[in-house]
Amino acid sequence: MSSTSKKVLVPVANGSEPIEAVIMIDVLRRSGADVTVASVEKQLRVDACHGVKIVADALVSDCHDAVFDLIALPGGMPVLETIVKKQASAGRLYAVVCASLDVALGSWGLLKGLKATCYPSFMEQLAPACAATVESRVQQDGKVVTSRGPGTTMEFAVESREQQLYGKEKVDEVSGPLVERANHRDEFTIAEFNPIQWTFDNSPQILVPIANGSEEMEAVIIIDILRRAKSNVVVASVEDKLEILASRQVKLVADMLIDEATKLSYDLIVLPGGLGGAQAFAKSEKLVNMLKKQKESNRPYGAICASPALVLEPHGLLKV
Repeated sequence: MSSTSKKVLVPVANGSEPIEAVIMIDVLRRSGADVTVASVEKQLRVDACHGVKIVADALVSDCHDAVFDLIALPGGMPVLETIVKKQASAGRLYAVVCASLDVALGSWGLLKGLKATCYPSFMEQLAPACAATVESRVQQDGKVVTSRGPGTTMEFAVESREQQLYGKEKVDEVSGPLVERANHRDEFTIAEFNPIQWTFDNSPQILVPIANGSEEMEAVIIIDILRRAKSNVVVASVEDKLEILASRQVKLVADMLIDEATKLSYDLIVLPGGLGGAQAFAKSEKLVNMLKKQKESNRPYGAICASPALVLEPHGLLKV
């Protein structure tokens, strides 16, 4: 890590919003930031919302004397008043997303005279603490960036690194590989070929495999959103242990190993990307056989990023 790297603290806790935390960590590390993921709990592992398990790099209690260029707080965090006030009083950068954190900043007087946004249902509660509440997906004012929720976190992370840390040139360099939308406000365009009718008698059972080198944003977004939709999502490691080290060094913990996952049947199998993860999937005979059986039984499966080319195509899983 370069000695000139910007130092960033991303605290996590039991109940943190995993999409918000992991996107911030991933995007900032892609930009070259030295990101410390710190648990506010007594142990490194935290159980985030929707059953996503993350292992931090350090404990927050060990970070109080460190100096950070930016503190970026995901939603679902307990109050970290001392460390955030210290950051603000030193004139350094801080950024928050979602509901409770924005409201907490207001109660500490850290939004006085500023424009801010937060989760829609908390806007009235935020209003007395700032100059104006705005419905922007991301709002930057002075040393503070605020944002609305999980669906705005990519823009939030980009704004934090562009306006606060690195500038537009670095943002453009990093944004290309992310395949970001040119305008996040544009409507989605989806093309569907050979459409089929999906019906389920009960909550669908879905397998999401992960491996060392999996793209953590893709894995966590898939898991989080499907669980929000009340699907029974099984996260299975194709490695020889439950904990995997994803492509941007985020440590995730699976629910089970792939050996155990093979004993179940699935309405849908979804593969996240990441070059290392896709290569590990392709080498997993058990996973490939599960995908082949999924195809033979006319049940759906999907993949993103490197996985369609490295896993599905070589095994004939993209043929009609």
